[in-house]
Amino acid sequence: MEKIFVRFATATAKVTGRPWTFIACVGVVLVWALSGPIFGFSETWQLVINTGTTIVTFLMVFLIQNTQNRDAAAMQAKLDELIYGLEGPSDRFIGIEHLTDEELERILEEVEKRAERVASGQPPGAIGAKAPPRKPRAKAKAKA
Repeated sequence: MEKIFVRFATATAKVTGRPWTFIACVGVVLVWALSGPIFGFSETWQLVINTGTTIVTFLMVFLIQNTQNRDAAAMQAKLDELIYGLEGPSDRFIGIEHLTDEELERILEEVEKRAERVASGQPPGAIGAKAPPRKPRAKAKAKA
């Protein structure tokens, strides 16, 4: 069931994010507005657009949130892999998206202080507690 929803959410996000979809929505609103005199600008006429836009907005919030959650998780995984693969950065940054707001704020302050030191020509120094020594990893062989 989840895979079906993911495929549906992804396809819907792609379609709704296109310029033609926006133009079609503008067209629907124009048709609705131009039909106002025909229906005497009645309450039912107003209810049609209000109900339609409310339903579409309600459903799109969940589809957009699902897409953003998956994109953010994928981006975080990619960043974690890059951090892990580099020799310089600390492995302690892997998974920090799961920390509390206060813990993240402390790390951000430390990173900003480090950036200020580098900008002023001082050595960057370590951020927070020293990370345990990293195990050596085999270097990837260059393809010929």
